[in-house]
Amino acid sequence: MNPRPAHGTSFAALGLSPPLLRAAAACGLVEPTPVQAASLPAALQGRDVFGCAPTGSGKTAAFGLALLQRLEPGLALPRATAARPGRRRTGALVLVPTRELALQVGQTLRALAGALSGVPRVAVVHGGVSPNPQMLALRGGAEVVVATPGRLLDLVERNALQLGDVGVLVLDEADRLLEDGFADELARIQALLPARRQNLLFSATLPPAVQALAGAWLHDPVRVDAAATAHTEAPAIAQRAVMVDPSRRTALLRHLVEQEQWPRALVFVATRYASEHVADKLRRTGVAAAAFHGDMSQGARTRVLTELARGALRVVLATDMAARGLHIPGLAVVVNYDLPRSAADHIHRVGRTARAGASGLAVSFVSPATEPQFRLIEKRQGLRVPREVVAGFEPVAMALPTPACAPSAGGVKGPRKSRKDKLREAAAALPGPPAG
Repeated sequence: MNPRPAHGTSFAALGLSPPLLRAAAACGLVEPTPVQAASLPAALQGRDVFGCAPTGSGKTAAFGLALLQRLEPGLALPRATAARPGRRRTGALVLVPTRELALQVGQTLRALAGALSGVPRVAVVHGGVSPNPQMLALRGGAEVVVATPGRLLDLVERNALQLGDVGVLVLDEADRLLEDGFADELARIQALLPARRQNLLFSATLPPAVQALAGAWLHDPVRVDAAATAHTEAPAIAQRAVMVDPSRRTALLRHLVEQEQWPRALVFVATRYASEHVADKLRRTGVAAAAFHGDMSQGARTRVLTELARGALRVVLATDMAARGLHIPGLAVVVNYDLPRSAADHIHRVGRTARAGASGLAVSFVSPATEPQFRLIEKRQGLRVPREVVAGFEPVAMALPTPACAPSAGGVKGPRKSRKDKLREAAAALPGPPAG
């Protein structure tokens, strides 16, 4: 399903060529979404674009249609290097932060390119698998390359790929790519690219620090904020905040899956160990569950996502590597078993549901200790999610007497003193040195 269209606008009015109009229609893109309507005119003119739009709003098609039209013969991009005879030039490069997103973006671009005459070749390269098949796929060159930064540099060093002819560069999930973890790799890639090129940066969140870094990649960009428009519409994601003690979260998760008959749920945890541990506990109770994290092989990760999509798995316990760009058709429920570290991470996590115009549910487990953390997420997003308690899973701390109330004899003990506190108290009780 196409996400919410921008009413009164057509792809033809935005400047798409007849071949791209046919390609869009063949892929079910009938009317442009707000981000497509706002970004395509500038992108088709060769302008740099700095776009922010909600997850599932059609960003991939927005930059995909633009770069494919820029690759058409009548709009040939500048060439900086001499081509080998019979070798396709790489005119467009799409950088993404994760393997799964690389595969999904490649699938979308291939679908659009497949409807064109003289079909451009789209190559997808990423880590976690042997580079040899990817090198073979690039032997004749590719007009479009979708890549994770590390594997891209590896293939360049092996002379399997040249970046001197790239006329369009896309940073998808730009906020993640511009974080410190990718800084060195992006600096090396930028040095390999021609100075004269078009840059398209897209993300669902663009924190101020990231916006400052983006300036090094963009020249006089057109800024698109489709997220602001989306916030004025009825929210597609219903949010719930359930109060529960940390030790009872797994039991509560199983209860909600069974009692509310969730067909499939993507559950976010803080660590790889937690994903394996909670998945194992759910399986022991009869729930079809699996872990999803960075220590798994690419084949295992792909298998988990495929089984979740077709319903063979009911719950997947994932780290934040699943929060970016991952599209699971029909995923109705996302659960924050562990709260995310930031409001931006929360946006990306819950954006795995309610995609392509559908509705969805996001449930966050909140304990008295993590209540301040969730309040900060609410504040940063302008939200207020009512707290609820599920019968039989009430947090113990909610039943404790307040400090103004004296506990009954033999009542609940206060916080246990640390070893350092005990040593300090013992030292204070010792007699001081004699006076004078």
